[in-house]
Amino acid sequence: MSDLKHVLFVCTGNTCRSPMAEGLLRLALADRKDFSVSSAGVAASKGGKASSETLDVLKKRGASLHGFTSRPVSAAILAEASHVFAMTEGHLANLEARFPEFADKYFLLREFSGITNKRDGTDVPDPIGMGLAAYEEVAKVFEAAIPSIIAYVDAEK
Repeated sequence: MSDLKHVLFVCTGNTCRSPMAEGLLRLALADRKDFSVSSAGVAASKGGKASSETLDVLKKRGASLHGFTSRPVSAAILAEASHVFAMTEGHLANLEARFPEFADKYFLLREFSGITNKRDGTDVPDPIGMGLAAYEEVAKVFEAAIPSIIAYVDAEK
């Protein structure tokens, strides 16, 4: 296996949460050549754009998603990934049911953030339709999780 670590983020439509996580992790790893980062959705359409709020949150932090288009999760995408971070328990269950052969790669992103949320439990809430403030809250979860994700992936390889 290659020394390249490939982190895949998975949400529903691959237009809000997973692209935001992808952009923020890429920013955090800007000086690293041993990581690849991507995203997909369990119910995504191919070729969609990231939401304007996601792009606004990323731009504010100096991150971008140049050339990004949404894509549905597939066995081929999962095979390329070394670590797959799902946004919700539902996404995780979907991955486990559809692609059980990759189950050893699956993790809940929220477990790496250290942020608890009584309403959402271990889920990263879906900000779609909730306004920019909801996207900022999701970004905080990702920013809290990213150092732990990097350390975990580094320790495993």
